[in-house]
Amino acid sequence: MNEKKKIRAWVMYDWANSAFATTIMAAVMPIYFISVAGGTDGSWSFTQTAAAIVVALLSPLLGAIADYSGRKVFFLRAFTIIGALASAGLAFVGTGDMWLASVLVVIGMVGFGTGNTFYDALLNDITSPDLREGVSARGYAMGYLGGGLLLAVNLGLILGWDKIGLPDKTAASQISFVSVGIWWLVFSWPLFRNLKDQRSAIAGGLRDTLKTGSRRLGETFSQLKKYPELLKFMVSYWFFFDGINTIIVMAASYGTTIGIEDKDLITALLITQFIGFPATLAFGKMADRLGSKKMLYGSLVTYLIIVILGYFMTNSLHFYLLACLVGLVQGGSQATSRAIFSKMIPQGRTAEFNGFLSFTSRFFSFGGPLVFGIVKLVSDSSRSALLAVALFFVAGIILLTFVNLAKGEKEAEQPYSV
Repeated sequence: MNEKKKIRAWVMYDWANSAFATTIMAAVMPIYFISVAGGTDGSWSFTQTAAAIVVALLSPLLGAIADYSGRKVFFLRAFTIIGALASAGLAFVGTGDMWLASVLVVIGMVGFGTGNTFYDALLNDITSPDLREGVSARGYAMGYLGGGLLLAVNLGLILGWDKIGLPDKTAASQISFVSVGIWWLVFSWPLFRNLKDQRSAIAGGLRDTLKTGSRRLGETFSQLKKYPELLKFMVSYWFFFDGINTIIVMAASYGTTIGIEDKDLITALLITQFIGFPATLAFGKMADRLGSKKMLYGSLVTYLIIVILGYFMTNSLHFYLLACLVGLVQGGSQATSRAIFSKMIPQGRTAEFNGFLSFTSRFFSFGGPLVFGIVKLVSDSSRSALLAVALFFVAGIILLTFVNLAKGEKEAEQPYSV
């Protein structure tokens, strides 16, 4: 199969699974969790923490197994099915079902987060290093467009439930959860059809595979000292990823707490999606021209400004303006980070190192929601809880200054030996 066809298939997966990110993680479910299931923004943050821990525990070992056995697409398919079914299962969550909602959200986020470990690893398999900024940006851009389109449909259902014959807004929200599962499965098909695993001839049975995967994971830890620039980038990434992730998962519940109406919250997040599509494509081109590190700096400083402005936010117009700012940098910062990391990974260990990054970043990613939840409990102020998130961006920016990307790419070219 030619490279362009592989890239198109890979990009479509971002279109597919971003439906979960928009409807479940960012927009409809956080509001539904509080207004119907009976949760709070604090309990929602602890749900995110639980999911992050599970993803952190699964990703590194499965990544090592995927590299050893040559089954990245297999694992991606399995976790896609898990995530899609959990999304559809949220339709059974009714009034007061906070625990059922929490369990299904955790399962869905495990499917989404762990699956992305293998999806990100496939970037190295489909294109050359010099094209990765652009291809990575295309993936995130298509994710914004696909996730945004389904969110627009779901927004229409929820806001116009009475006009289309639904009994109430709850039923409309439940239909939107089912639509996420269907969308995710249907639009993942091009990747599963066009990208095939190159099964390893030396891969043995389940016991041998688990044993070898565990050994290779241990080797990853021991070999990190040979890739100091990669390690420094990862430490920086842990902090700013945590900040970005906290904003994604807490934005809607934070808005609900300070009095922003549901329709304004979802409309603002929809604005983020459609601004994010062209902005991410432009971000990728500017990263090629100006340099990935400069663009990443700019996006993180913008996030710091967003958090500070969010502290003073009082009405829906403010929320709309902040949504526009997020749309300008969210996809670009994530796409550029993914491309930078892909160039500093030793060849033949892509899923393993992506799994290790997922493990470490998810391990630390519960820090943001946890800090948000703790500060909220202590101060009884969601505004103070949001402001605390700024510390993660400050730390990420400072640590990024110590990373030499060119040196890191040269280190990745060295033979991987144990």
